[in-house]
Amino acid sequence: MISSLIGTEILAGMITPAVLISASASLIFSTANRLGRIFDRVNLLKNEIEGVVDGKLSFPEERQAYLRRQLKIQKKRANLIQRSMAALYTATLFFVSSSLSLGIIVAISSPASWIATGLALIGGIFLFIASSLLLYESRYNLNFIQGQIEFAEFLEDKVEKKSDSPSSKR
Repeated sequence: MISSLIGTEILAGMITPAVLISASASLIFSTANRLGRIFDRVNLLKNEIEGVVDGKLSFPEERQAYLRRQLKIQKKRANLIQRSMAALYTATLFFVSSSLSLGIIVAISSPASWIATGLALIGGIFLFIASSLLLYESRYNLNFIQGQIEFAEFLEDKVEKKSDSPSSKR
């Protein structure tokens, strides 16, 4: 009975990091998608800057200021995403190390199970750091969206004022 209980504890000890590895992998996947969306947005902003430089877009001064603010936000977001990805990969490394070390500890009949626990805890710390960075990055995404809305409202106001002007009623 004792040997089966130890086997069950060993299996549970090895499965827990595997579940955390899966959670980290899901976060890595979604974070990579977020980075891809940042890349796409930066390309759109770049195209708009080219339109301003070529004189193809209205309100060039206002648009240039808006684009500068938006690029600054995207740069900050990309840095936060990169840091969170590094933390997620590090967390995964520690979770895998924890699982492997537990297997090795059992194989060599060592009483040093604290090593596996310590590695899992360090992985948890990195997972926490990554989650915190992603939370912080989401605030920058909100700033980006609000900037988009504000500039769209600015353009809408300009169009309304233009259509209300006496010269447009002729």
